[in-house]
Amino acid sequence: MPADFSPSPFAPATARDRLIVGLDVPTVDEARAIVRRTEGAVGTYKIGMQLQFAGGLEFARELAEAGHSIFLDVKLLDIDNTVAKAVENIARMGMRFVTIHAYPKAMAAAVDALAASGANLCLLGVTVLTSMDEDDLHAAGYAGSVPDLVRVRAANARATGMGGIVCSPQEVSDLREVLGEELVTVTPGIRPAGSEAGDQKRIMTPTDAIRAGADYLVVARPIVMAPDPRAAAEAIVAEIEAAL
Repeated sequence: MPADFSPSPFAPATARDRLIVGLDVPTVDEARAIVRRTEGAVGTYKIGMQLQFAGGLEFARELAEAGHSIFLDVKLLDIDNTVAKAVENIARMGMRFVTIHAYPKAMAAAVDALAASGANLCLLGVTVLTSMDEDDLHAAGYAGSVPDLVRVRAANARATGMGGIVCSPQEVSDLREVLGEELVTVTPGIRPAGSEAGDQKRIMTPTDAIRAGADYLVVARPIVMAPDPRAAAEAIVAEIEAAL
C-alpha cells in the first residue's frame, strides 16, 4: 500500500448507495416517471447518451438541484482543452460521477480541470465496454486480451489521479491490487438471475459482482423495463445487502 494511501471519498456507505440505475429510455418524461417510482430506493441515477440527446442534460441538472446523485455518462474523449472545458462545465452542473475514456492524456486533462474547479465530482475512466469481448478488441486493432487492456487502463487511471474506473464485474477481483483503495469500481453488465443478457457480453449477477469486490453496480433494463421498477430496485438492493 503506498505511503500516501487514503480511502476513496466516493466509496459507497450503504447497500442502496451501491445501486446506480441507468435511465436508458427515449424521453425525459419516461425517465422522470422512473425516478418518481424509484425515488429513495436507489443511490444514483445514470443519464447516458440516449437520454442526453432528448433533453437529458437539463434533466440531469434538474435532478442534481433536487438533491439526487447523478452519473453523467458522456464518455469524454477529445483533445486536452476540449475535455478540460467539458469537465469544468459538468462540475458546475452538480454531477456526482462522469465518464472519461481511459486514455492517459484525456484523463490527465480531466483531472487538472477538476482540481481547478474544486468540485466534488468523481471522474471515472472507462476501460473496455461491457458489450465487447476479445474478438471485438481484435477487430478494433488491439492484440491483447480484455483483462490485460483493462488492467493497463486501470493502472493509468490511478496514475493520473482519477476517482475510479468503469469495468465489467468479471475484471474487478483482479484489479484491487492495481487500484488500491483510492479508486472505486463501477460495473455495468449486471444481470439478476434469469434476466436476458441483451447486448452485454461480460456480465455477472449482483451477488457475484459484490462478492468479486465491485463498489457500484449499474443496472438499467432489469429495472426500467420491469412492471414494478421500485420492486425490482429494492430486490437488487436486498441482494447487494445479503452479499456484503
